[in-house]
Amino acid sequence: MTDYAEEQRNELEAIESIYPDSFTVLSDEPISFTITVTSDEGENDEIAEATLKFTYVEKYPDEPPEWEIFSRENLEDADEEEILTLLQQQAEENLGMVMIFTLVTAVQEKLNEMVDQIKNRREEEKVRQEREAEEAEKVTFQGTVVNIENFLAWKARFELEVAEIRQKRQKDEEQAGKLKLTGKQLFETDHNLDTSDIQFLEEAGNNVEVDESLFQDIEDLDLDEDDPDFDPLDMGSDED
Repeated sequence: MTDYAEEQRNELEAIESIYPDSFTVLSDEPISFTITVTSDEGENDEIAEATLKFTYVEKYPDEPPEWEIFSRENLEDADEEEILTLLQQQAEENLGMVMIFTLVTAVQEKLNEMVDQIKNRREEEKVRQEREAEEAEKVTFQGTVVNIENFLAWKARFELEVAEIRQKRQKDEEQAGKLKLTGKQLFETDHNLDTSDIQFLEEAGNNVEVDESLFQDIEDLDLDEDDPDFDPLDMGSDED
């Protein structure tokens, strides 16, 4: 009969001696621990890192342990799914044998592959951003491409704006015309003007002086007041 507990304790001691700086026990019942796996450095000192959490089941190693990615660095969701798939494949191939070292080693190799992909992804992202910037710049300089639909839409908006401007101008002109009253209209609308001269004379009393010489020989003047072109200022010039 297999002593699962003994096998698990022996493996745990071996794992702790192999990974002294990255191994951490989380619980004794059930036995649960983490191992931090770090890739080799890439060309630009990039690293990929995953902390794996393992938990022994009762019949381990005849049954696979439970695992999960406890934390990660420089890994995307797709990378995490790839690592979990890899752990599943390795566990199925190593049933009946203690396998933690084998699983960790497989993940280590996968992270070394992924760290090279990090550089490629960054280069691809840089190219993508540059391409988007170029496209945005082209749109800025080229403007909107004219076609029948957007031209007709622009024409309709333009004609509407012109019509609104004309209506406003006409309304302003009509309003201005109403404000310009003739002398007759002023007297008809403001009855104070009818009595203003009389009131002025009453206030002046007998102190109003009239130069009678201005009216001398007025009867001798030939004034054609019915003539629409009559201008009193032209009389002096005619005598000259």
